[in-house]
Amino acid sequence: VQLQASGGGLVQAGGSLRLSCAVSGRISRNYRLGWFRQAAGKEREFVAAIDWLADRTVYADSVKGRFTISRDNAKNTVYLQMNSLKPEDTAVYYCAVTTIASMPSRSDLYRHWGQGTQVTVSS
Repeated sequence: VQLQASGGGLVQAGGSLRLSCAVSGRISRNYRLGWFRQAAGKEREFVAAIDWLADRTVYADSVKGRFTISRDNAKNTVYLQMNSLKPEDTAVYYCAVTTIASMPSRSDLYRHWGQGTQVTVSS
């Protein structure tokens, strides 16, 4: 399985971006897709996750109400709609896979990391 994140860019505070994570290869029914981000000099942190089949999502408290994760199974793509962006959302955003049903926030429980996409929010 390979994942490729895209859709990053430069946006002003209060603006919006939609990230995409394209998944190729054999997709297991028990996959859950997660978005993480890593700001310069900081550890990678969990953003959101979605079950590949069931209607279950999980969000970090810092993005609840502003970000929405969704998927298009026909296109094998997971999206992260980011609204009301803040300068502190600036980071490289990554997508990855876990088979753990609880969709944990620990990055070491995810695999098949794709190359990230840079999101920069100016004040």
